[in-house]
Amino acid sequence: MQAVAGGCWWLGVLLLPVIRAATLDGLPVLPIAIADIPLFVGGSALAACGVRAAVWIVTSWTVLVAGGMVVYATVTGLAGWGALLMVTAAAGSLAAGIVIIVCRAPFEWIARGPFAFRTSRAQGRARVMARTGLQTLFFWGVFLGLLPLLIAMVEARWGLHLELPLALRLTGVALFLAATALGLWSAITMSLLGEGTPLPSEMARRLVIAGPYRFVRNPMAVAGISQGIAVGLMLGSWLVVVYALCGSLVWNTAVRPIEEADLAERFGDDYADYRRRVTCWVPRFAG
Repeated sequence: MQAVAGGCWWLGVLLLPVIRAATLDGLPVLPIAIADIPLFVGGSALAACGVRAAVWIVTSWTVLVAGGMVVYATVTGLAGWGALLMVTAAAGSLAAGIVIIVCRAPFEWIARGPFAFRTSRAQGRARVMARTGLQTLFFWGVFLGLLPLLIAMVEARWGLHLELPLALRLTGVALFLAATALGLWSAITMSLLGEGTPLPSEMARRLVIAGPYRFVRNPMAVAGISQGIAVGLMLGSWLVVVYALCGSLVWNTAVRPIEEADLAERFGDDYADYRRRVTCWVPRFAG
């Protein structure tokens, strides 16, 4: 896919001035093409055909070019779409390279160190609530505050900003308030009934099927992703909305299976029955 997309992009650069201006504005096309077509397009094709050496070459080259494009677009305010495309390509190259080298998608790498799944120690509800509050403030501050603001600033600097209607921004405010209420309800319920925190390193000691967990199995994830989308709408940043949606894909694909395997191992038939009755993403309010 990367080889085909890269080939199509280079055709567009060479044939369509609008694509050339949006992605390489101010940069010399010919020298870049001489290096990028064999290393990026050709390297991606060879890696897809199973040439393992090409994986290292195309991934290294793509990350190098992405870094250069980020610096260029940030300093000059030009070629923002090119920088965005190369950052996306670098992420894809890294992911595909890992899969090819390891021969699988090693999602278990995520659940290591401070993110390893461990049951919370017995420490009393008051202390669990305090730790939950601190963790929530930290994660909201970083993932719903700092990172979205940085993304919005980069979006504006790179000339990628699209003005959103006022109605969408107001919708973002309403969604943020509702999602925040859901997140707080979920965290408090988990702390009081499960004696656990949102961090995987302090998982609930008991299976929680009360409060919002009666209607959806992962209300904190639903709340967090909805908050991210809401922040993007409030900031008028489509890239922040994409950031939140990408977070949902990562969580659903990489994190959720590990978490559910841990719950199945610790709670057995009770969790299996709960999983059959309650959906993962879309709340179901029927009894």
